[in-house]
Amino acid sequence: MRNKELLLVPGPTPVVAEIYDALASETRGHTDPRFVSIYKNAIEQTKKLLQTDGEVFVIAGSGTLAMEMAIVNTVGKGEKLLVISHGYFGDRFTPLAKAYGIHVEVLQAEWGKQVEVSAVEEKLAEGDFKAVTITHADTSTGVVSDLDALVPVIKKGGALVILDGVVATAALDENMSKEYGRPDYKLDIVLTGSQKAIGVPPGLAIIAFNQSALKAREALGSIPAYYSDIKNWIPVMNDPGKYFATPPVNLIYAYDVAMNIVLEEGMTKREARHVAYGCAIRAALSTYGMVALAEEAVAAPTLSCLLYPEGVEDAKFRVKLAEKGVIVAGALAHLAGKAFRIGHMGSTNPAMLEEAVRLIGETLNEVGCIVDIEQATACLQERLAIVAK
Repeated sequence: MRNKELLLVPGPTPVVAEIYDALASETRGHTDPRFVSIYKNAIEQTKKLLQTDGEVFVIAGSGTLAMEMAIVNTVGKGEKLLVISHGYFGDRFTPLAKAYGIHVEVLQAEWGKQVEVSAVEEKLAEGDFKAVTITHADTSTGVVSDLDALVPVIKKGGALVILDGVVATAALDENMSKEYGRPDYKLDIVLTGSQKAIGVPPGLAIIAFNQSALKAREALGSIPAYYSDIKNWIPVMNDPGKYFATPPVNLIYAYDVAMNIVLEEGMTKREARHVAYGCAIRAALSTYGMVALAEEAVAAPTLSCLLYPEGVEDAKFRVKLAEKGVIVAGALAHLAGKAFRIGHMGSTNPAMLEEAVRLIGETLNEVGCIVDIEQATACLQERLAIVAK
């Protein structure tokens, strides 16, 4: 890779040479047939990834825009939305929905834990929830959601399932054709951004609506949105030669290449790889006295939030680590200063993880927290070797 640093934050993630090359390609007009062909292919590749019979939208924006599109196109003013929150980014749905006059109720887990499925069932029994949001993996806590348990309960309650896949798409199974117990129990909306497990620089909002979600949009009629209104984008997604707003041409080049990479590897292998990386990095860093906020049973394969050993100063540790070329992220909210977050997704590879474990150990030793780097490295290698077989 051309990256000079190990970018191991929970997004953006490392970018491979093929994607950099695509970004550097000649910029063409957004109605140029050569670009239109690439855009069309990228859209079709997205449908293959998510296995949807509905519509997908690949547009300039961020994961937050995709969250807004999911809500404003399905839930009307005064209607009820249930938010299942496993951290900071689950909570974000609340102010977003309130901005549109939507009635929001929240089931919020203690950070590091999952919301109890029974609590979801009890809340839905109150009735009249139009949709429920699930954050597949929360970027703040490193907690993954149990879709096999949650989706059937939500669908039984008559609500749409909106899945925030920002830090999960292309790493975890988000097959929209999958039946969760009944033919009509499926994911209705999946949303994400380009800069996480997909491995493209930031700048694309990606969202898929199945037929049930599209019907919900039709039933709303006029909505308080313009750029976020999927009805303005459907003609473009069906024929990228049409115009609504100028697409980010070079990012679409890059995204098309990324979709090729993802589909060539295959989701079965990608998910197994990400699960292995998560288990291995948490096990290795635990030998340094770093405890994952999320217990292994609910830990996300794509990133981890790790509590510091006693006496380690967050800012000092991360600055020294950055000087060695490893960039990790600070923790959020009440965990700020007490933990850091490390990404292990997308184009990240075992060599990067091994280098990170070694340099984290060196940095801990420099700040007075003496650790055994060889033990941690051996632990990492052992965990990765088991999966490699």
